Amino acid sequence: MSAPDRIDPLNPPVARRSPLRPLPKLIFASRWLQLPLYLGLIIAQAVYVVHFLVELLHLVEAAFGSQTALQALINSIGYKTSAPVTSLNETVIMLVVLALIDVVMISNLLIMVIVGGYETFVSRMELEGHRDQPEWLSHVNASVLKVKLATAIIGISSIHLLKTFINADNYTDRVLIAQTVIHITFLLSAIAIAYTDKLMTGNAAHEDLSH
Repeated sequence: MSAPDRIDPLNPPVARRSPLRPLPKLIFASRWLQLPLYLGLIIAQAVYVVHFLVELLHLVEAAFGSQTALQALINSIGYKTSAPVTSLNETVIMLVVLALIDVVMISNLLIMVIVGGYETFVSRMELEGHRDQPEWLSHVNASVLKVKLATAIIGISSIHLLKTFINADNYTDRVLIAQTVIHITFLLSAIAIAYTDKLMTGNAAHEDLSH
């Protein structure tokens, strides 16, 4: 009998992967059905960019005395007052700027969903080593993505709540209380998601150490 072949520790044999059966292959390929959804979110983000530029243009024109642009801004932010507004005031500027910040934060949320969701659920983007790779994408997974999305939603809710408080005279107490309760609910939900993710991560690390 011949001596058994020795295994080179520096070049271990590579296990051959058996090809997927037709049904599992079809099920796994179904992840590409999400691609139109992410492309649709890119189109939605483009609409937000156009909206941002239009509002910014109106703000600049109103600063130079355009009454048409000023009225467009007032209608956009829902600002109402007993005295007619003939020029930009601090409240209108603040509400418009907060609306622009709101658009930016929603755009950030869209990027997080598009890039993180595609990387997690569809296919690898192979951005390793790219100078523009987002820092959070290097360790993203479904749990991390949920926590980051919850945090982003809290930021958006905070901007909406601040806009409501600044323009509180145009809202009823019921609306103010409802928005505050909704914001607190978002906050508690994010804390619960983060705590659950921490517990699951801790349990997984403990199991790895035990093995």
